[in-house]
Amino acid sequence: MTTAAVEGAQAPARPGVPPAADPAHPGAGAGLPRRVSTGYAVGALASGTFTTLPGLLLLPYFTDTLGVAAAAAGLAVLLPKAWVAVLNPLVGRVSDRTRSRWGARRPYVLCGGLAMAAAFALMFSGLAHGTAGAWLTEGGFLLTATAFAFFQIPYAAMPAELGAHRRDQVRLAAGRVAVIGIAALVAGSVAPALVEAGGGGVAGHRWAGLFGAAVIAAGALGVFLGTAGARPGPVLASEPSLLRQLRVARGDAPFMALLRAATVQTVATGVLLAGAPYLARQVLGGAGWTGALVACFVAPNFVSTPVWSRLGVRLGGRRAYTASCMLFSAGCVLVLVAPVLPVPVPVVLAGMLLAGTGHAGQLLFLYAMLPECIARAAERTGTRGGGLLAGLFSTGEAVGLAVGPFLFALVLQAFGYLSSDSGRAVEQTSLAELGILVGMAVVPVLATAIAAVSLRGYRSN
Repeated sequence: MTTAAVEGAQAPARPGVPPAADPAHPGAGAGLPRRVSTGYAVGALASGTFTTLPGLLLLPYFTDTLGVAAAAAGLAVLLPKAWVAVLNPLVGRVSDRTRSRWGARRPYVLCGGLAMAAAFALMFSGLAHGTAGAWLTEGGFLLTATAFAFFQIPYAAMPAELGAHRRDQVRLAAGRVAVIGIAALVAGSVAPALVEAGGGGVAGHRWAGLFGAAVIAAGALGVFLGTAGARPGPVLASEPSLLRQLRVARGDAPFMALLRAATVQTVATGVLLAGAPYLARQVLGGAGWTGALVACFVAPNFVSTPVWSRLGVRLGGRRAYTASCMLFSAGCVLVLVAPVLPVPVPVVLAGMLLAGTGHAGQLLFLYAMLPECIARAAERTGTRGGGLLAGLFSTGEAVGLAVGPFLFALVLQAFGYLSSDSGRAVEQTSLAELGILVGMAVVPVLATAIAAVSLRGYRSN
């Protein structure tokens, strides 16, 4: 594998014509093979598990098992993803310039995914206790996030090169969203159950870490094997320097609007994932509700994604995204008011279902807009920069997923949440319980409103 500017047996694309639109593309005029679309979708097992489990388990693991203060725990979750925000564009640049017999993206998907699985198991291994255990967990998370960058950036760039038509790219995005839902549903339900079955604390989280590692490895192998033999089309030369690529991306107004919206929207997702265990224990009355909350949030993916796909065709991606944001926000408001209603638990679950239905649409439209931006940039510049754009997009997601738990942790600290080093949460004051509700509802609604406004600068082809 090399990172030379242009090598290999593939003929260069015609200048100014992206592979997806070039009639010389081997897949032009033909539908994407089901094996390829299915194989690509399986890769979301890895990304969905990485997004769900640290977001769901890591903050409470720091506060309620390792005894780290809430604000410090939030910072521990934030810092590794701040590092990845710097790393992502570099990874995208490297994958843009890579030529190998496996293609530009697939080697990183395989190696990055397997490394992510090993580091994920280390993160919850519990090989040390107290302060040393906290540092070991932080180091494992840093390694996991680094490996995730090498998996996720090439993975996110693949649809623009695999899909010869916009319908193929939407199909790839829809499959990815559906499998993210499967990963979140399975991981979000099984991992908390494993923690409880293992006795909670360090021992229980160790089993959850091994389970997450196995799912991540399966996703990495699935996408590598499933896309074998796919013909991504002619290879464009990349921009001669990273700085020039970044300037081109910064001057791409639709992409920058998409990047801002995705970043802020992911803050809302990060808050909901981080807050679910706290909501289950302190408001609903038991940790056993965590799996139900996650299931209600991700299960609508399977039913609503086809509906959102059709709605997107009728309304356009940006208007349909706005509709999904309204639905997401309505669900968050239900969660906020549920405790003052006669039947709070069913209302909370209904709110999570509503928010999850909106979230499925948000993911679908954001992910479908990215390959559209990549193809448009290739057509405009005649160069290959999909890896860098995917890297910047994933940087936005990483920042959002880190800032979300951090903001939630700050809200907990402000409302007087009490940490514990016993492996079990202590009883909280009514003010702290109110802080959980404020963090779970108000912050995501504000983030979603900002995201919807940010996307107004996006224009479809």
